[in-house]
Amino acid sequence: MKTIIGYFLFVFSFVAWAAIALIPFSDLSIAMASAITTGLIIAGEIAFYVSIVLLGKEFLIKIKNYFKNINLIKKIKKLKIK
Repeated sequence: MKTIIGYFLFVFSFVAWAAIALIPFSDLSIAMASAITTGLIIAGEIAFYVSIVLLGKEFLIKIKNYFKNINLIKKIKKLKIK
């Protein structure tokens, strides 16, 4: 059950950040849009950190390794012309 909640929170954290991109297209006032944006940022960050705590160190290592493998700087250095 702990892992299911952890995965749900992990996905929710990215959905919250993606929802921020949709806010400018809504008919909200600037004050309301900024309040919702702030709430989504805070909720997304909290959900991410709680998911990492629930899923454990192994999951965090998998995420770090994934992003190390797609490191763009290394790919750009390989493509540099000498």
